[in-house]
Amino acid sequence: MPTTRPPDFEHAIHSANIWLKAVAGALGTEDRHLAHRVLRTWLHTLRDRLTVDVAAHFAAQLPELVRGVYYDGWNPSAVPVKYDREGYVNRFVQEARVAAEDVPRIAAAVTAAVREHVSPGHLEAAVEQLPHDIRALLLQPAG
Repeated sequence: MPTTRPPDFEHAIHSANIWLKAVAGALGTEDRHLAHRVLRTWLHTLRDRLTVDVAAHFAAQLPELVRGVYYDGWNPSAVPVKYDREGYVNRFVQEARVAAEDVPRIAAAVTAAVREHVSPGHLEAAVEQLPHDIRALLLQPAG
């Protein structure tokens, strides 16, 4: 007997795949594993630097499976975590398993991909909460 998934689960998978494809495209790669790692890291480094209210408001814009990735491992009683650009880059390197010199390009590419998939202004409202040096890193032109 063939197994079937409920339509809502299929939609969740489809939405997550759209996001992964967008991130992979922004990075100029077909590597979905890399796209997942950097999207996950980008989401976590943003989330952990935000207040609980801002983090939850941003999460409401994410598709169901991506929202699960966003909240995975979150400790709302320990946020916002204070770190500067160097701390951001170091965390990104560790979690995404990428080279430090690639973080600015990767972070900007993920930001561009996310911007295309959330309601206008929601990304900017979250990023506005970040210190200027991290905000500049995320909002620099991708490329």
